Amino acid sequence: MTPEARFLTLQLELPPAPQPVAVYKPLVVAGRMAYVSGHGPLRADKTLITGVVGGDLSLDEGRAAARQVGLAILATLRAQLGSLDRVQRVVKVLGMVNSAADFYDHPKVINGCSELFAEVWGPDDGVGARSAVGMGPLPGNIAVEIEAIFELH
Repeated sequence: MTPEARFLTLQLELPPAPQPVAVYKPLVVAGRMAYVSGHGPLRADKTLITGVVGGDLSLDEGRAAARQVGLAILATLRAQLGSLDRVQRVVKVLGMVNSAADFYDHPKVINGCSELFAEVWGPDDGVGARSAVGMGPLPGNIAVEIEAIFELH
């Protein structure tokens, strides 16, 4: 099954592809690599999930925010590349969690995005190298920011 076919069977609702809020491009293709800029947890209604994980938000709410970031990244990939089928595999994910000083489960939060990518591209091509770190405040107090690198066909 292709990534687009998997995406359709999952019946996911994508937000609109995020537009830059500063001087950058949402996606840059260099050779067979697609570099996706940091994305936040943008919902379909164009609002953002905000708050500090381990403070305002629970681990499960943070994980849901990371999944929402993954959906925003999918929206950018589809808008910029035309189809998720152009992506061969996930190479690298960097997840940044807006976390309380005593919150230590950053990898569990970023699993929300990683698991989504595994659902779309499968357990081999959908799982790449990854870093998950805690940060003190993220732009606009968003709960999670994620950037990713993909290899293209």
